[in-house]
Amino acid sequence: MNSTADHKNTLELANAAASRGDYEAFLSYCTDDTKWDFVGEQVLQGKEAVRQYMAETYLEPPQFDVEHMVAEGDMLTAIGKISLKDKQGKTTNYAYCDVWTFRAGKMHELQAFVVSGD
Repeated sequence: MNSTADHKNTLELANAAASRGDYEAFLSYCTDDTKWDFVGEQVLQGKEAVRQYMAETYLEPPQFDVEHMVAEGDMLTAIGKISLKDKQGKTTNYAYCDVWTFRAGKMHELQAFVVSGD
């Protein structure tokens, strides 16, 4: 069983990869059948759906500011801010709370609560 410190490290490495624009490296930290639930918006099922979402949404690499991480068992909650640029180059800042469930050391399920911070 992986420790909560391992889960925190995994998320930090995955976020660093996404911030570099290396989305395939990010996806390597996810299970093949990963499920992302953007609460109240949409649900993505599987790596290919997440890959397509990243291609459409992350026109430039996102910038993460993780303020807190709380882990217990196979769950990790990350609270912070993320900045994304749109097609016109305008940056939008969001506050988020991501609740991850890990399976075999990989990020498996995500419940994402995201609100515009602008």
